[in-house]
Order: sequence, then structure tokens, then C-alpha cells
Amino acid sequence: MTATAPLIPVGTGRTVIVGPVRYPELCSSGRQLLIDHGFTLVENDSTVPWTQAELHALIADADAAVGGVEVYDAEALSHAERLQIIARLGVGLDNIDLDATRDRDVKVVNVPGGNAAAVAELAIGFMLSVLRRIPEMDSATKAGRWDRFVGRELAGTSIGLIGFGAIAQLLTRRLAGFDVSIKAYDPYADEAAAARLGVSLVDSAAAAVADVDIVSVHAPHIAATHHIVDAELISGMRQGTILINTSRGGLVDQGALVDALATGRIAGAGLDVFEIEPTSQDNPLFSHPMVVVAPHAAADSREAYERIGLATAQAIVDVFAGRVPTALVA
Repeated sequence: MTATAPLIPVGTGRTVIVGPVRYPELCSSGRQLLIDHGFTLVENDSTVPWTQAELHALIADADAAVGGVEVYDAEALSHAERLQIIARLGVGLDNIDLDATRDRDVKVVNVPGGNAAAVAELAIGFMLSVLRRIPEMDSATKAGRWDRFVGRELAGTSIGLIGFGAIAQLLTRRLAGFDVSIKAYDPYADEAAAARLGVSLVDSAAAAVADVDIVSVHAPHIAATHHIVDAELISGMRQGTILINTSRGGLVDQGALVDALATGRIAGAGLDVFEIEPTSQDNPLFSHPMVVVAPHAAADSREAYERIGLATAQAIVDVFAGRVPTALVA
């Protein structure tokens, strides 16, 4: 029998700050991996993200960070004397200044695909909720109204995707049983994956949203995609289109969406994200009966947290063990 190599405590004397809330509960395996390697963890034990002032104070003594939604901008990084890696607990990097991390030689990793299943499932949940008017039925029935709500079936619909990365591809696979037709716009699309999944690639967002029943947004939020769903794009949609956004709030012009809901150009929407988060209770979108919302929770499944928790912890261990981590972004 081959003896197991002893664990080398590469984290001894090193501190990892952990921004995401409920980390001990949701990422227990990844947390234990860091502890087993000797790292000292400074965790966010509140129910809200750290303020920038709190981050600035904590990052000064940090060798590594498990990043949540707190903002690692140039100002925050200017306080980081020892930081070697930010391991993003998820995929999105819009809260990390990659130019600033490169300037300070701080490695950045994320977990592409780690929460894809959770996000894809919520996107389908939104589609079904809006099409079948599930929230309306729930509220009416609980209020004692035995009304008939005539909805629409997901089966046989046409869907346009904006973005065709890991989440959109998994969504396509999950939708296979619904006999839908799918087209997608992504300037960096994997053509082989599209062909394998039976997805028609188009050359513009306008082409993706034209003449479909449902538009689902799965693009990163960068300068080129900010408000990609604006009044002009919406004007090219079929009357009564349903919009799903489980990506980033800044991809959709909220004012244009409110107007389109008022005219019926967009019949309903499933929204996990908003331009300003947390969004206010008087958000005009909330008054529309065919808008279903969630608090930026698409990625929040226990299985996803287990996967991404382990992946980010392993990346931190790898850096201090002198190995190149998986999914190195910068």
C-alpha cells in the first residue's frame, strides 16, 4: 500500500479574508481545506457584505481573499500590502479591477461553470413562472379567490439567448425536453457546442431577439454590453415577448423595460438582478403582475456553493504551494 503524502501546511502564518456571508455554513468543505492547510480565516459573520471601509481595514493584513460582492477596486487594493490572490466565489468579475490587480501582481481566479446548473434551473423556473402565471395563482388562491389563470406552455416555444457561455449552454441542455427552438448571439460563441446542441448562432443581439417567444440574457456585464437590452433592441422584439435576466442588472435598461411592459411589447419578465442592488421596494417593476423577481439568488444552491467553495479554496492552496491555479483570470 502506498503511503499518503503528508499535508504540507502552506497556509501557516497566512491570513485569508472571506467576504461572502454564511461561508462556514455554505462552503464547509472549502473552508476546512483552508484550515487544514494552516490558513487563518477572517470571515464576514454579518448578514450583509463588508463596506468598503471594512474591506480596506481587513485587506491590509490579508495574504489571500475569498471574494464575494465586495468591490476590489484600485483604492481597496492600495491597502493590500501582502495580498497574492483573490479567489472569486463565483463567475462575475465586474467588482474586481483587473488592471489594478495586474499592477499589484495579485492573481485573480473565478469558477466558470461552478454555479451554471443553479442559474440555468432558476432561468427555467422564471420561464415557467411567467408563462403559467404561477405567482398570480399562488397569491389569488391564498387570498381565497378560486380564479382561472390561463397561461402558456413552455413546450414548443422559441427562445433567443444573449450570450452563449457555460450557463447558456447548460440551459440549452436542460431545455431539451421541452422541444424548444433556440438561437443565440455571442461574439465569442463556441460554434462546435452550438452545433452539438442544435442552437442557431446569429450575428447580432437584434437577430437573437427577433421573432422569439422568450429572450434570456446570459452575457457578462462589461462596457460593451451595458444596457444591451435597451429601447432599440426591445423595439425589435415580438409583441408579448418574455424577458429573463439571471446575469447582471446593468445589461437591461430598466426604464426601457418598464415602458415595454406598459405597452405589452414585453408581456412579462423574470428578473434575478437589478441595476442597483438591493433594489428599493418602490421599484416600478414590482407593480406589474407578470414580473417575477428574486434577490440576485440564481447561483444560490447548496450544491453550487459546495463546488465553488472547494474550487476557490484549492486555488488559494495552489498559489501558496507554488502551483498555477485553475481558471486563472489575471
